[in-house]
Amino acid sequence: MQLTGAQIVIECLKEQGVDTVFGYPGGSILNIYDALYQHQDEIFHVLTSHEQGASHAADGYARATGKVGVCLATSGPGATNLVTGIATAYMDSVPVVAITANVTLPLLGKDSFQEVDISGVTMPITKHGFIVKDVTILADTIRKAFQIAQSGRPGPVLVDITKDVTAALCDYEKQKPQQPTRRSHFTTEDIDKAIELINQAKQPYILVGGGAVISGAAKEVREFASKLQAPVCDTLMGKGVCDGYDEAYTGMIGMHGTKCSNLGVSRCDLLIALGVRFSDRVIGNPRTFAAKARVLHIDIDAAEVNKNIKADASVVGDLKEVLSILNERMAPAEHSQWLAEVRGLKEKYPLTYDPGQLSCPYIIEEIDRITEGQAIITTDVGQHQMWAAQFYHYTQPRTFLSSGGLGTMGYGLGACIGAKMGRPDKICINIGGDGCFRMNMNELATASRYHIPIIQVVINNHVLGMVRQWQTLFYQGRYSHTILEDQVDFCKVAEGLGCEAILVTRKEEVAPAIEKAIRLEKPVLINCIIPRDDKVFPMVPAGAPISDAFDAEDLKKQAR
Repeated sequence: MQLTGAQIVIECLKEQGVDTVFGYPGGSILNIYDALYQHQDEIFHVLTSHEQGASHAADGYARATGKVGVCLATSGPGATNLVTGIATAYMDSVPVVAITANVTLPLLGKDSFQEVDISGVTMPITKHGFIVKDVTILADTIRKAFQIAQSGRPGPVLVDITKDVTAALCDYEKQKPQQPTRRSHFTTEDIDKAIELINQAKQPYILVGGGAVISGAAKEVREFASKLQAPVCDTLMGKGVCDGYDEAYTGMIGMHGTKCSNLGVSRCDLLIALGVRFSDRVIGNPRTFAAKARVLHIDIDAAEVNKNIKADASVVGDLKEVLSILNERMAPAEHSQWLAEVRGLKEKYPLTYDPGQLSCPYIIEEIDRITEGQAIITTDVGQHQMWAAQFYHYTQPRTFLSSGGLGTMGYGLGACIGAKMGRPDKICINIGGDGCFRMNMNELATASRYHIPIIQVVINNHVLGMVRQWQTLFYQGRYSHTILEDQVDFCKVAEGLGCEAILVTRKEEVAPAIEKAIRLEKPVLINCIIPRDDKVFPMVPAGAPISDAFDAEDLKKQAR
């Protein structure tokens, strides 16, 4: 049958099982929005307050569900407003398809009104980018975009379509979607070498990254750790793969990781890295990272092997597949003495905070207790992000959504909306600092428009907390443009945008506020006022060995 290009776009989305899209209309994409109008009972469109919110919502939807997130934007500034969200998804390997419409083909390259070469702009931050100038290739291009976004190491794909293509007629035949590929490139020798290293290890440590979440390998990782009798730590992106209550779990590693994880990895003789990219915030000084250990790196992306940390052995393949083979072939190990040593570090260096005042760790612990660790937590970027990673016990993957690679302030609220749309059965809570909240707080209007019952918790210290922490510790207290004392009332802003608002200034107000927000089943903002000089500890100075992690007690001893 013959359809317009715009109708073909919608039919291809239906082919791929898309039920929700996030976007903002404009002139160049009007034909697609007109076609979407005819299918609003099949594909629910969330009109965000800003295109960046749409890209973050598509990202949050994808992370929470494991499916592809879809966002739409018009040409020019509409398309460029997606860029930060696309880059966020790229850095964290999130499958997103961004569909933009451009000016008509005769106007391309002529500096036409609202014309931008968006495929060129996004080339470094997408797995692939298409510009469709011929309606006959439109359907296959969209199908390829979904295939690429999900296959191998996932990531965002851009499809830019000229407006005349969306109006042109073409024959269309429905097709079944292709299954994403997880091409593995390992050999029997690679597996043999991995098992040899594992069998020789006396003090193995497992490091779990975001690849374990993406692969759906939580069951296999837990079986592997149990069989190996090894302690386990994770990166920010690996949260939830290991049960946060497991005795062998030692918390996050890196700049704000636990002392136990940082010291344990520095003492181990074999580091088994599962789906990690060894970012600078994880490894600190690469010359000293896991210096006593041999490294076994398992990852689907061959480009990550030996990029930042030299591996003694590697297996390039889908983590779930590789661990299934290892679990089958490995004999149970016995490392009780090593586990006891690590458990001693865990007991000696627990995460702590001042219990005498309202603080973000206390708020996180109360959220954890009230939700029984079953909520989806999204975050923005900064101190609150680290506290949310440290003090909430994640027991399942895809329940901690945060911008790890790009560090995008303003990410969390849009992501929380997307997560709730994808997982309506879950309590979805965004933890954001007041600096981050200012960036995309307009998305509260999106939540109220569609009655999306998310909870926005603002950790409000009236400063840019993480930057202030660095200024305190490394810039002799020169607080250059990090103080946010002004007349903005977040509660009034939230109420003005159609949401419920609760102010919290004391510890005893925290639990009732969270319980009320959950009970209301509507979008709620909880504005929590905390001291401006609370700090995230432990901390490793940039570029220092991770074994140099220090906390408040260390600073006090140093001052003496």
